[in-house]
Amino acid sequence: MGLPSVMVLPLLIVIAAGLYYIYNEVMQLMSKSLVRNKVVVITDAVSGVGTECAQLFHKGGARLVLCGPSWDKLESLYDSLTTDADPRETFAPKLVILDFSDMDSMEDVVAEVVDCYGCVDVLICNSSMKLKAPVQSVTLEVDRNIMDINYFAPSTLAKGVLPTMISRRSGHIILVTSIQGRLAVPFRSSYAASKHAAQAFFDCLRAEVEEYGIIVSTISHTFINASEPPLPPPVEEPAPKQNALAAFIASQLTHGVRPSVLANEIMQTVNRKRKEVVLAHPIPRVALYLRSLFPPVLFAVLAAGVKDSVLIEQL
Repeated sequence: MGLPSVMVLPLLIVIAAGLYYIYNEVMQLMSKSLVRNKVVVITDAVSGVGTECAQLFHKGGARLVLCGPSWDKLESLYDSLTTDADPRETFAPKLVILDFSDMDSMEDVVAEVVDCYGCVDVLICNSSMKLKAPVQSVTLEVDRNIMDINYFAPSTLAKGVLPTMISRRSGHIILVTSIQGRLAVPFRSSYAASKHAAQAFFDCLRAEVEEYGIIVSTISHTFINASEPPLPPPVEEPAPKQNALAAFIASQLTHGVRPSVLANEIMQTVNRKRKEVVLAHPIPRVALYLRSLFPPVLFAVLAAGVKDSVLIEQL
């Protein structure tokens, strides 16, 4: 007796879901073997994404160099990773204090990072400073601080590890950035400018070092669904009015990118050597296409969105 036609589609969906699950499990097992013994530097290991990355790469047997501005938080992360860990399968991480707002210390930090193992196989630049404020309220000092953290610091670190990568003719540099490095939205002028600068730098770097066998990847995401206190003082703004269209669109974009999902994407990027990844919902992706193909349309939408800033929050 044949299978009823009404059951064919659900059965195909179940089979496809099963195959997808098996594929992901196999890729995760392969991921662990591919990063084993690799020297992996995480520039902000104490952030949500950095901690998730540290756990993934540590389980995979990578030789971690964990960086961050707080020694207490680094030690806490170290304890969480090494407690109950099998020393035959994992390596105890190295810890390095790194404050991206202190550019004068960058040269010493780079030397300390490289000295940990004598080389760097993977550099993950995931530090970032966010700011939401009208253009006229942002001081020059804040502008410079954001550029230091979001642009000058990662570019300086990349330059610092390049000599060892070039001499070994291998290496992977990853910039974890925002989709606002491609798409500027209102009330994010300084933040978007710094992300555009970083995106351009690493795009240029990718072409320049390809002949040495060095991979440069950028991972552009929307907002991260993790509560992190902003570094600068918040700027008070009047509560915006929200129309029905804005409410509907916002309801489709309420979850953001979870740190664990982004960390998995970083691991996959290392393993598959992908040069460019965009983690975004459909609406931000459409906005990217509009920016390239129909910029006047996007400009009009963004200007209207200032009155309904809930739309801007999702980009």
